[in-house]
Amino acid sequence: MGLGSTAKKIQSLSDRAEAMYKQVQKLQQRITGLEEEMDETHDTVTRMDHQLTEQRALLLAIAEEQGIDGEEILAQAAIDEAELEDEAAADESTASEPAESTDATAE
Repeated sequence: MGLGSTAKKIQSLSDRAEAMYKQVQKLQQRITGLEEEMDETHDTVTRMDHQLTEQRALLLAIAEEQGIDGEEILAQAAIDEAELEDEAAADESTASEPAESTDATAE
């Protein structure tokens, strides 16, 4: 009887080990797939960044041709964006502060 019980336990352990091995293989496949997708995404972002740089240069050349200071426009846009981010951060920090009790001011 002892050997039969031991054989069942060994078979159970073997089954669990095989199931875990299959899970590990699936995880490896998923990781490999994610790495490939990440590489593709990196290549796409790099290509888009290059295209954006080309488009910016083209727009600045067109602006200069039209007598418009493109660099000044870009600088002003950057300033405006920074101000909006500062306002959003200030609004966010104000919203996260606990509300003060109006009773304390009445005393």
